Amino acid sequence: MHEGKEVTYAFNNTCSPSLPWSPREVTCEANYMEVSVRSEVTCPSGTMKDDWNALKSAHGSTTSDWQVAFQIAEEQLPSMNLSEARKRGYVFHLTDGRLVFRTPYGQPDSLSTEVNGVPVEVVHATLFSRQSWVVLMVDLVATCSMHEGSYDDSGYMMWETPEELYPSLDGTKLNFGLNGELVEQPVAEERGYIVEKHNTTVQICIPYNADGGYRKSFVAGDLYEFYVFHLYLEQILVDEDHVETRLRFHRTLATPMLPYHVFTENHTVLEERTFAVYLGDVPDDVALAAVHLNGQEFTVPFTNTSSHTITEVVHPNNTHGYTLKVPFDDPVIVQQFSKEDAVLQYRLNINYTLTVLPGNESYYHLSSIEALLTDVSPPAFDAICSESGISFKLDHRPFDYMWEICIGSDPLTSELAAQHGYIMSNDSQGLLLDVPLFTHGFKYKDITLKGFFGTFEILVQDRETSEVQSSTVKTCLFSTTELIMCSTDGRMTVVADLSLVIPSGGVPARTNLINKYCGPKEADGTRALFSFPFNSCGSIVKLGKENVTYQNEIVYSKKYLNMNNVVSDATDGVTVQCTYPLAGLHRLFSAHRFESDTVGIGSIIHTTQPTAGLQSPTIKPTAALKTTPATKRPIRLPVSFLPAVHPPAHYIKVFSFQNLLSGMRKEVQAANPASPLQQDPAPPLPPASVPGCTPSRGQQQPYR
Repeated sequence: MHEGKEVTYAFNNTCSPSLPWSPREVTCEANYMEVSVRSEVTCPSGTMKDDWNALKSAHGSTTSDWQVAFQIAEEQLPSMNLSEARKRGYVFHLTDGRLVFRTPYGQPDSLSTEVNGVPVEVVHATLFSRQSWVVLMVDLVATCSMHEGSYDDSGYMMWETPEELYPSLDGTKLNFGLNGELVEQPVAEERGYIVEKHNTTVQICIPYNADGGYRKSFVAGDLYEFYVFHLYLEQILVDEDHVETRLRFHRTLATPMLPYHVFTENHTVLEERTFAVYLGDVPDDVALAAVHLNGQEFTVPFTNTSSHTITEVVHPNNTHGYTLKVPFDDPVIVQQFSKEDAVLQYRLNINYTLTVLPGNESYYHLSSIEALLTDVSPPAFDAICSESGISFKLDHRPFDYMWEICIGSDPLTSELAAQHGYIMSNDSQGLLLDVPLFTHGFKYKDITLKGFFGTFEILVQDRETSEVQSSTVKTCLFSTTELIMCSTDGRMTVVADLSLVIPSGGVPARTNLINKYCGPKEADGTRALFSFPFNSCGSIVKLGKENVTYQNEIVYSKKYLNMNNVVSDATDGVTVQCTYPLAGLHRLFSAHRFESDTVGIGSIIHTTQPTAGLQSPTIKPTAALKTTPATKRPIRLPVSFLPAVHPPAHYIKVFSFQNLLSGMRKEVQAANPASPLQQDPAPPLPPASVPGCTPSRGQQQPYR
């Protein structure tokens, strides 16, 4: 284009053939036929019948100008001069030593026929000129196979031509190749070509992946491909006069639209816990643009921050592939657990977006990959007993995140462990939990002087539904010199060392609580075991602002001292008490029932009673069960403490502190008018029995 106008420039180029011309050259191009002959060819040894037909036309000519006559089969058409022939599309050209005739396919003067089922087009032209009594005549015949090629399922493009389109004395010699390259038949066969002869027809089969072929992908709903081959075939024939004819074919052969299938292979190894999916057989003119993983789009290449990767793999056959890796624990992975079958399923739906170049047409390839982990079960701890508690160990498994580990109703966290005094370490390999004795969550049974059984339970629940799936329960036998346990149902169990309480020669079996009828359940040479409800055995109740304390005392009766005439400076008793937060109590001490959210905090206090000349008393605390009570139904009380009381046992439901205080006063005054309930915030009086709590002799009441 020049200044908006289309301009045409003439261009001339001259090429010299790499091989010398044959006496006769016939070329079958894509859209025309051409025959050229050497001007010095000697006359043939024989004259055929068709030659005489043309000679008659030449002999009857009255002009010396060159003319041409076409012949179809045995019919001789009227002759015409070269100017008229040019108007009809024919070209006659005389070069140095050669005469060239060229004609398009499908001219009215040509003949279309079949030879052994192969379509053939023939143009027979005779060029002549009469010079006085001499006639100059050149016979020009162009014959070409019009086979368009066919494709079969075996992967070959096939093309056919008659073996001898021209008379030949010794048969046909073939050379062929693609894109203008000629090789001899044996060499072509080594490259995968197949040459077969059926009767007088030559069949050439070109492999679809032959070097020099052209392949193209395209999208029409699905992915397709086609192949184009520029076949160059040369036939060399020698007639009976030993004149060589070289027949050249240039044919563009194209396969039909062929469906193309890329594929995916699952290379996932369960032990590696990573999806590995290979997308293969991708043509070289198709590129991966994006990947949808379970509906989420990720463009290629992936960012460095993503946990999934994609790697291109190049193959020598002009194809390539992509390896996609996505860890099982990637947020994009869909997981589903079947409780009935104990199977954990990981699922990855992949939508590959492929782009056909250079037009950037998009094609989508879908794939769905699953990985199944069988025999999936909730985590289970290994537990070991020690002198100071129980140790739990859990080896982490990749799918343990599906469950939640709980102590009671509370999830096990580092904050919970610190709150309750557990020792916990948790890393990628496993979890270690040391639970000291008497910490929150322990349960005790079969308490004797020889020892007791402590049980601790760890629950495993479904993280989504909070349903308990399994538990690890460990029970161990423990022994201790002293212990006190304050239960949630209002019972105190005490093992006390009485070696400082009883005098020399005394026995712990003769000790009792404030109520002298409450003796030990078991005793040995230095210790005694007591277990009793809070609302019995003369227990004393002390109310504080936020706590309530139930207190009793283990004493050695004076009568045993008098009976044995023993004089001792040992202590008279051991104070035992349990303290509960008011916020966690549902029923108070005055009821038949006692309910607490948590166990109480117990204490064993050894108080030394000095004899004459000794100093002030000392307090020696011992090991006690300590827990952090939960907060529930808060009841706000004044700071002052109430004096110790033990009202008669009957059911009272407490709604507020004022009701509680009023009811307690009425009960105490009714039971003992001489001992009114005091509100003095002074220190509490020494422990004393409350009237009405100790049955008279012969009328002993059962403990509640």
